[in-house]
Amino acid sequence: MMLADWGIRIGPLPTGRTNSILDVPGAGVGHATVVYDEPDPPAGRGLARTGVTVIDPGGDVWAAPVPAGVAVLNGAGELTGRTQVDEWGVTETPVFLTSTMQVGRVYDAASELLAAEQARIGAEDVLIPLVGECDDSWLNDARHMHVTKSDVAQAVSAARASTGATAPPEQGTVGAGTGMCCFGWKGGIGTSSRVLPDGHVLAVLLLTNFGSWERLTFAGRRIGPELGPPPHLGAPPAGSCLGVVLTDAPIDHHGCERLARRVGLGLARTGSTAHHGSGEIFLALATGMRAPRGEVPAVRPLSGPQLDDYFGAVVDASEEAVLNSLLHATTTTGTGGRTIDALPAQHVRTLVEGTHG
Repeated sequence: MMLADWGIRIGPLPTGRTNSILDVPGAGVGHATVVYDEPDPPAGRGLARTGVTVIDPGGDVWAAPVPAGVAVLNGAGELTGRTQVDEWGVTETPVFLTSTMQVGRVYDAASELLAAEQARIGAEDVLIPLVGECDDSWLNDARHMHVTKSDVAQAVSAARASTGATAPPEQGTVGAGTGMCCFGWKGGIGTSSRVLPDGHVLAVLLLTNFGSWERLTFAGRRIGPELGPPPHLGAPPAGSCLGVVLTDAPIDHHGCERLARRVGLGLARTGSTAHHGSGEIFLALATGMRAPRGEVPAVRPLSGPQLDDYFGAVVDASEEAVLNSLLHATTTTGTGGRTIDALPAQHVRTLVEGTHG
């Protein structure tokens, strides 16, 4: 279910063909969803409602790094490799999203998998994978380690296979979003894209795990109080949101930082206040200025007022990505029998169509 099906359009710019991060040329996104109900170790593996999501900008990122920038709205979270992005202005790996206490496992697996693909890694220079996290412990048994190297490999493979797809990727309760909650309802993975007047494409993918139910604002209407509290209220509002902006435009490190900062404006439109315990960490990548490792890009970057349309695209796509994460999520029961309900989409549609009709 998409907002376009309701006749609702956020912002003036058109969406891409799939209204997702897959609309950016060369980009891919893949998931590994880890769900099982077993006894605690050593008899079993425990209860898992977690996973991994990989955003791949395309090609060999170590051999041709991608200009990047990071912005932090509230820092109670983690994105490995951030200091290298701050220092060098590029990323050398795809982006990996997962559960808070699985970061080490995903980092190790990413290092092994990428080194196996590129013989120069470790021989000429090392790499520092970008791994971001949100806390899914309200539904997932975080005391036990669930994500494996094969899960990370599955997500990488799925991301590579998705490049050029004509259908949108899975969203909601999938991959890293499997155990996430948003505004008291089931959240997870959401994505949206915009086509710029100059022909370039910009897209946002979010891992949503934040917000208080009474603040939920949907396409400009504050519907939280009208919906009332979710039937199974209990997830704390101080979760997190990891945001990835990707564009094929020629934008440098400084411009990427500025793009990343605008994700927070899109979250605010939906009702986020970035609670004390939240980790709102945003990363922007721009493939239009890639160059072989060690070489200087020959392309002149967009800058100044040239970025204004891109700022608007980030804000609009971020807002829609939050809403898509809610619309695609499914009711989930996890550890301790806790249940997080899916947003009642038809009720929401009735409320929002009354505003936009």
